Amino acid sequence: MQNRPTIAELRKGGVILIDKPYKWTSFDAVNAIKVATKAKIGHCGTLDPLATGLLICCTGEMTTSISGYQQLPKEYTGIIHLGAVTDTYDLESQPHSHKPCEHITMDLLLETAKQFTGDIMQVPPIHSAIKKDGKRSYDLARAGKEVVLEARPVTIGEFEITEFRNPEVYFRVMCSTGTYIRSLANDFGAALGCGGYLSALRRTKIGNFTAEAALTPQQWKDIWYPNGIKG
Repeated sequence: MQNRPTIAELRKGGVILIDKPYKWTSFDAVNAIKVATKAKIGHCGTLDPLATGLLICCTGEMTTSISGYQQLPKEYTGIIHLGAVTDTYDLESQPHSHKPCEHITMDLLLETAKQFTGDIMQVPPIHSAIKKDGKRSYDLARAGKEVVLEARPVTIGEFEITEFRNPEVYFRVMCSTGTYIRSLANDFGAALGCGGYLSALRRTKIGNFTAEAALTPQQWKDIWYPNGIKG
């Protein structure tokens, strides 16, 4: 069980693990803790709003350690939905370009996953916070501008297909920092020839830190303010 620091300890400097709720932004989760503790705080790796799971947050003097935590390998579990694509590579946009996927087998999934294991080059989603010509890529994409991002080296240590309920592919991934699981889903679907997009994602580990040891922002506030006193 994670050590549960007091508000006074966090204001001086500490580390807490947040389990980010579904449809919350990473900023929402961190800001909830900031408001409750009035501590200087930052997180070690953004999660998309539709993803859940582990955020490592550093407070006070420990914010100087954020870059070190950001470099730790990460583990995710999720679902890739086959037979269509989306512009954002997830359910932030509507599926289109539907193709049949009834012919896809578990053996084909396992064989195709090998293409995406190890050191690979990956093109980030254009709907991402990466800067292009000084502007956020997603702002350019939303404005209808053509955006071309260069492929980047990433490492996928493990890409395990844990279950297949056509058209849903359940997976677990161990990867380096900078890996976009949305891009992995899109590229995996393209390699299968039927398209695919990320329909669910949970970050389960960062280094040796686990989502099981994390608490939601509300659970943290309930510990610090059991009587509902505002921070």
